[in-house]
Amino acid sequence: MPNTDYDAVVVGSGPNGLAAAILLQQQGLNVLIIEGKDVIGGGMRSAESTLPGFIHDICSAVHPMAAASPFLGSLPLADYGLRYIDPKVLAAHPLDGGTAAALYKDIGQTAETLGIDRAYYSDLIEPLVTSWPDIVNDLLGPFGFPKHPWKYLGFGLKAGLPATLFSKRFKGKELKALFAGMAAHSLLNLDQLTTSAIALVLTMAGHRSGWPIVEGGSQQLAQSMAAYFCALGGKIETGIWIRSLAQLPKARAVFFDISPKQLLAIAGHRFTSLYRKQLSRYRYGAGLFKIDWALSEPVPFIAESCRQAGTIHIGNTFEEIAFSEKLVAQGRHPEKPFVLFAQQSLFDASRAPKGKQVGWGYCHVPNGSTKDMTEQIENQVERYAPGFRDLILARHITNTEDLENYNPNYIGGDVNGGALDLRQLFTRPALRFSPYRTSAKGLYICSASTPPGGGVHGMGGFHAAKQALKDIFNITI
Repeated sequence: MPNTDYDAVVVGSGPNGLAAAILLQQQGLNVLIIEGKDVIGGGMRSAESTLPGFIHDICSAVHPMAAASPFLGSLPLADYGLRYIDPKVLAAHPLDGGTAAALYKDIGQTAETLGIDRAYYSDLIEPLVTSWPDIVNDLLGPFGFPKHPWKYLGFGLKAGLPATLFSKRFKGKELKALFAGMAAHSLLNLDQLTTSAIALVLTMAGHRSGWPIVEGGSQQLAQSMAAYFCALGGKIETGIWIRSLAQLPKARAVFFDISPKQLLAIAGHRFTSLYRKQLSRYRYGAGLFKIDWALSEPVPFIAESCRQAGTIHIGNTFEEIAFSEKLVAQGRHPEKPFVLFAQQSLFDASRAPKGKQVGWGYCHVPNGSTKDMTEQIENQVERYAPGFRDLILARHITNTEDLENYNPNYIGGDVNGGALDLRQLFTRPALRFSPYRTSAKGLYICSASTPPGGGVHGMGGFHAAKQALKDIFNITI
């Protein structure tokens, strides 16, 4: 490691680490990012995982929260190579019988796919989407008194219910299914209180700013953030795994874009016994089993909206999805899992050789599971796209162990940085006045294990850096 002193050092270059480093560097500080891998990005990486010329997103693939992020949206990333691509259909949800519900950026278009609930959907979602600019910073930040309490309360009264209870407001299977697919992004049993909040936030974000993919792969989002950071004067060192505080150069503040488990191993000796105990009790959620496919042609979904969608939620009815997620929460493996599927190359020709396609999909499994779910996932895709298997040129599978080996933040395959239930939604990783401060002065945590949790939005890093600017550098923003 260089002996140069820095104002701040950031360990880890995921979206939160990059966001923290950018905000600090914007204030004129001297900042170093240290990344263990040879390539920056954390969950924002892409690679030729199957065959030459087929570019697969290793983790994050579709970016509603990046497009909706107040901090990322404030950055001139387009000047550094970032280009979002918006599919015609943001997300589609096929049902048995060849029909599908669909999320469009336009509320009215979405409502038209929801049968008997179309008017109710518009009445429900329009006020929330209108209030988004006033409540987004509170939704994507630590727990506190909101700037617009009545608008925030309007969201909270709806979002506070479990998805299983909220869905009882809907009369038709279409909206119930669409809502279940959104809620299942939480990786929780759908009877958990926070699941409706996750569903509503993703839906609101779609109507405000879309569910875009990144041209060239998710890696390009990381590269654009890094290029902007370096243009501000920041420095990045890669290929250096930090296992001890002694490895770090001198700095007034150190930020860790890592999980509580790793933080304890690196800096636990500096913490109070209470803080160590809190971190040791931090709970991780369900894992993922993921498949990347190289395909000979587009996936032949029966429903037209699925053939035009960037994201497809596969799981049929609310009841079927809820049952699947309940089994996972019980430590079991569903035969008909909820599958999140993306088809980026339909909209981005740079992802595959001419005439070919890539597919990206995963299902939820118990934390740490090594069960091969290839057959179950492909059965679900085939169910709504007969002939899908005939298109497979190659596949690359990733179980929970592979995910954790790829990124040590993904404990047991949990890409959300810890369970997103009510107990850990705002207090992650510990119950403190500021969740970003550790008990050791000058040491901060800024990963997905801090509010607002998982997703590519950078807001955990933003809030951690904002806290440190006030604490250490007497800068208030």
